Amino acid sequence: MNQSDDIRSEDEQNPYLSDEELRQALELLFFAYRDFTGEPDAILSNDGFGRAHHRVIYFVKCNPAITVNHLLGILKITKQSLSRVLGQLVREGYINQETDPGDRRRRTLTLTEKGETLEGRLTGCQSARIKSAYKAAGAQAVKGFKAVLTGIINAEDRLRFTGGGPHTD
Repeated sequence: MNQSDDIRSEDEQNPYLSDEELRQALELLFFAYRDFTGEPDAILSNDGFGRAHHRVIYFVKCNPAITVNHLLGILKITKQSLSRVLGQLVREGYINQETDPGDRRRRTLTLTEKGETLEGRLTGCQSARIKSAYKAAGAQAVKGFKAVLTGIINAEDRLRFTGGGPHTD
């Protein structure tokens, strides 16, 4: 069963969802994403970085000593794409890349102090935006929002947020 099959079965169970309500949700997601990424984009551009750099920094922070292969699995990007972004972050002193002593074929990644500082600034502005929205929406809305977002992501990643595994795998 693919994601579009999931949507069709949901439509049958929730006939109260109109096309207009779905379009509104799409539009809200587009605007929310634009505004959620706007301030970090401005911070990143000062260093010549973009959203790919942000994602790498974020997941390295969440997963200390993450392997390159594990990071590739989370980001679902090519080795070539990661290599370009990661190379820049390593060269400019934001990420340390070391050979895993337990398996010399693996490379592990950690943030440097400079990387920690940048990650803190990026996550700080996004966290403040989410915290403010959560406060305004109330506890029930927070639970509902989490359920909606969890339902949007692919099934294999959903387990990270539904008790099937750590959120940082």
